[in-house]
Amino acid sequence: MTEARESAAAAVARRFVSGDDGALEALYKLYGTLVYSYCGRTLDAARAADATQEVFLAAWRSRERYRPEAGALAGWLLGIARFKVVDILRVEGRQPSLVPEPYGSTSDPVVECADVTSIGERMLVAEAMSTLPERPREVVRLAFFEDLTHAQIAERCEVPLGTVKSDIRRGLEKMRSQLGGFDDALG
Repeated sequence: MTEARESAAAAVARRFVSGDDGALEALYKLYGTLVYSYCGRTLDAARAADATQEVFLAAWRSRERYRPEAGALAGWLLGIARFKVVDILRVEGRQPSLVPEPYGSTSDPVVECADVTSIGERMLVAEAMSTLPERPREVVRLAFFEDLTHAQIAERCEVPLGTVKSDIRRGLEKMRSQLGGFDDALG
């Protein structure tokens, strides 16, 4: 996430909390794709679109419950989406399952029963990673997804060991603020 996008997200969050006219539309423009993608992981396209709309309406009605200090709006919205998806699946009387790739993929999903919470958490981690500048994002990725040591990362990235440690620490601190709202959503 660029600094400009991060600043825009903070402005939308302030407008949203205050109930400002147009804030819901701005919120949807900023996070609609993320919420729809999450819903689309376990629901068909039509139901995912409906669920996405329900998420934003529920968020608007409950905006006084959003606590910016608990986490970013993206996490809070995905937390609401998690409850909406689970509710829809309960009403339909089925268990969550991965929706096959819509672009003609012929392979069956590896996982037959997806954990709705786990999908949301993974999407939030990806969103939080996107907020990091390029080098810290790469350093965090190498440390946590490729399981490299700090020394190995320093060698691979050709940066001092202290820089790697600082990038990881600052990167994780920034990501923590993005991840907090998921468990703080409506219940």
